[in-house]
Amino acid sequence: MTKKLNKKFIFSLLIFIVLVLISAFLIEYKLGYKACKLCLYERIPYILSALLIIHILVFNQYVKITLLIISFIFICSSILAFYHFGIEQGFFRESVACVTEDVLDGITKDQLLEKLKQNTVSCKDVSFRVLGLSLAAINTIFSIILSVIFIKLFKNYEGN
Repeated sequence: MTKKLNKKFIFSLLIFIVLVLISAFLIEYKLGYKACKLCLYERIPYILSALLIIHILVFNQYVKITLLIISFIFICSSILAFYHFGIEQGFFRESVACVTEDVLDGITKDQLLEKLKQNTVSCKDVSFRVLGLSLAAINTIFSIILSVIFIKLFKNYEGN
């Protein structure tokens, strides 16, 4: 990368991030695959980074610190996605983030029936794959690559 920020490259990263989000929503709402809680949490870093990239492109202020923040966001996203992948593979047990409320603690028969109708998705169940990889595995790869890209952009940027 050059010392200046390549706006076309940053814009292409924004397009990629938006396409990832659109894909997640299409898989959930058009194809009918219900997302687990961790899948929903894994969208947050993409939304935050898209907003921060738009901030860079529109205002062109605090670019270096914004690149650092986006790097940190994708490092956290990598950890979260790897954790989700680990749950799918049985490396980790499902946490409180995955499990819904304890259905046996002071619940009535009607409340239990209502909870069963909700059809919650476990974080360890893989219902959708692309080229044999779960979406958590793909997200782990994307997040690692994006964190490396934004770290390099941060290191090479000479400005405010």
